[in-house]
Amino acid sequence: MIYLLEDDDSIRELVCYTLTQIGWEAKGFSAPSAFFEALKQEIPALILLDIMLPEEDGLSVLKKLRAASKTKHVPVMMLTAKGSEYDKVIGLDAGADDYLAKPFGMMELTARVKALLRRSAAAEEKTQEKKTYQIEGLFVDLARHVVTVDHEEIALTFKEFELLCLLLENRGIVLNRDQILNRVWGYSFDGENRTVDVHIRTLRQKLGTCGALIETVRGVGYKIDGESV
Repeated sequence: MIYLLEDDDSIRELVCYTLTQIGWEAKGFSAPSAFFEALKQEIPALILLDIMLPEEDGLSVLKKLRAASKTKHVPVMMLTAKGSEYDKVIGLDAGADDYLAKPFGMMELTARVKALLRRSAAAEEKTQEKKTYQIEGLFVDLARHVVTVDHEEIALTFKEFELLCLLLENRGIVLNRDQILNRVWGYSFDGENRTVDVHIRTLRQKLGTCGALIETVRGVGYKIDGESV
């Protein structure tokens, strides 16, 4: 199930129609109140979220989703008329997993949706391995989707968790931005390497004392060194 929170009737109807024609179930909502009421009944596999909404803006909705235990790991793609780099950074900082500016084509939208769902499914399979990582004060449990720093649990978004796991799986190896985009997002953003930098920055901040484990290799990319216990 895919939920779409979009107050523009024509866009909402077109997106839902397109998604159902491809074979996905989709429900559209014009206001946050109806959207949150639906979440009480069913948690979707993906949420498409506009920023400019009645009642409250999409960033406020996103923060509530990330703060709730049942929805904090649900992938969220922002759909918005705000297309500047600043707006994208704000959305990603707030916990969005992807960002698509209006006007957008249905082919691009469906490609992004497929990529997000594919990455979400792959991450779920990976958690079945019951693998853990521990480097210094950082501990990651894939199966339980738990990250702790000095024994204190840290709340990460879906993409932040995937990014951290990718770096841990490739300890000592420098991954460039294109590699990270393809492995974490499932495709490349043309000229959107800033997305990786934003997620690295917020990930470091959330990891606190262990944020320094993520090293920047100037002109190349990022890596984590150290042996997992």
